[in-house]
Amino acid sequence: MWPNRSAAPFLLTGFPGLEAAHHWISIPFFAVYVSVLLGNGTLLYLIKDDHGLHEPMYYFLAMLAGTDLMVTLTTMPTVMGVLWVNHRDISHGACFLQAYFIHSLSIVESGVLLAMAYDHFIAIRTPLRYNSILTNSRVMKVGLGVIIRGFLSLVPPILLLFWFPYCHSHVLSHAFCLHQDVMKLACADITFNHVYPVILVALTFFLDALIIFFSYILILKTVMVIASGEARAKALNTCVSHISCVLVFYITVIGLTFIHRFGKHAPHVVHVTMSYVYFLFPPFMNPIIYSIKTKQIQRSIVCLFSVHSRA
Repeated sequence: MWPNRSAAPFLLTGFPGLEAAHHWISIPFFAVYVSVLLGNGTLLYLIKDDHGLHEPMYYFLAMLAGTDLMVTLTTMPTVMGVLWVNHRDISHGACFLQAYFIHSLSIVESGVLLAMAYDHFIAIRTPLRYNSILTNSRVMKVGLGVIIRGFLSLVPPILLLFWFPYCHSHVLSHAFCLHQDVMKLACADITFNHVYPVILVALTFFLDALIIFFSYILILKTVMVIASGEARAKALNTCVSHISCVLVFYITVIGLTFIHRFGKHAPHVVHVTMSYVYFLFPPFMNPIIYSIKTKQIQRSIVCLFSVHSRA
């Protein structure tokens, strides 16, 4: 029988075998974290400050930037703590809450990308009714629904983590807490915690991706009947930024899933690296994509810097 060591804190892990290089590894990590905070923080500021960006498309973009900021702020303290000062201890409560926010925000991000696809669908399929369909109150309801879905859906498996006894090794495989990592350390029946996430992923990530895919098929059908080539190009160009963000998000999700499911013989450092890519690459890329591909955002950035340079 395993000794009951439930009170012992969990131990976070950086890059196994590369502990001596953690200080060097922390440099690019810190640079990426700062870039994510600056990029998404700037997007939020521009959308709040520029009245020309007070439209449904940019409200959803603000939700995306806010979600990316929260994911970053959730993982940054423990990751940098491990890499900088080898601070590995984390209490059970803090660990479960971190896992709750990480997984909830991932579902929120998927929901926001779906809401943005809906925005593009309405804008291209029924442009004359766009303002009457996507009113400010409806945008708020959609946003609230996305947030509620993300945060409520993770309550059952995370609550169970608080009740499980932990008597196996308390060493986690990342520098942040993940549900699938923690539940393996429990000395209890974890069948529900195995099955529930699979169903949840199917009803959120997979279903969202499917709806986004079909919405773009319908958008493409609509665009193809537009007579003017210039108008077709303009309509499709409005979707490029969103498609890029969708690809960045879902390719990293698929990559992480494949590594976990089929990469059992891959070095552990590959699993760890893919996890960091999943949590850092989309928040890092999204502001860059929208800054490069969206003229209104570019104009706002130019105005922001010109005002500060005059000041």
